[in-house]
Formats: sequence, C-alpha cells, structure tokens
Amino acid sequence: MSIRIIRLGSSRDKGEGLRIGTVRRPPRGIPKSDYAKKDFYDVWLPNLSPSQSLMQEGKSSQDEASWSVFKKKFRSEMSRPDASKILDLLAALSHQTNVTLGCYCENENRCHRSILRELLMERGASLV
Repeated sequence: MSIRIIRLGSSRDKGEGLRIGTVRRPPRGIPKSDYAKKDFYDVWLPNLSPSQSLMQEGKSSQDEASWSVFKKKFRSEMSRPDASKILDLLAALSHQTNVTLGCYCENENRCHRSILRELLMERGASLV
C-alpha cells in the first residue's frame, strides 16, 4: 500500500488506486465525465494545490532562489489546519490502500507535487 506521485494525464499503472488531482483548475476542454477516462483524476482535491497567486509565482520561478521562496510559501499554505489534516489522512491511508496524487506539470522537480511528496514523507506516508 502506498501513495504514488504522478503527472496527470499519464497512463495509469495497475493497482495505483484512486487518482486524486491536486490542481487549482480542472483540465480545460474536457467534459467532467471524461476526467477519469482520460487518466486525469477520479477525484479533484484543489485544497492541496497552491493558491491562485502562489501558483503563478511557482510557474514563474526560474532559479533556485525563487523556487525556495515558492517552496516556503507553499509549505506555509499546507500547514493550515484544513490542508494539514488532509495530508495526515493521506499519510494514514497510504498504509491501508493505494492512492495516487498528481498535477499537470511536466517536471516534478519544479512542481508543487514534489513538495507534497516531502510533506507526506515527513508524516510517515508510504510512498512509491
């Protein structure tokens, strides 16, 4: 049992479990009924995505200094009670079932999902 961190829209792996979209917006131009069929997500959970203004800041970070600032701010957002409780729940679920979290970004190293991975590891989650 574990959590996988993936790029939304990528092919599903056998046994990956429920796919959760941790994005601010749903995929554009795709009917809601096709989100799961097209390997985006089964459930949308924007609570684990950066706020709108912070998302823009993250997209525009081009160097380590600006990425570090984004990372610090996103960690702060994820320390708020609602997000923190969701992360705790996911960490606990990772020992009981398979769950997959994802975002659209091509490069995980410059995506909030890399920070979600760190936050889940800090909570003792089982990660692939």
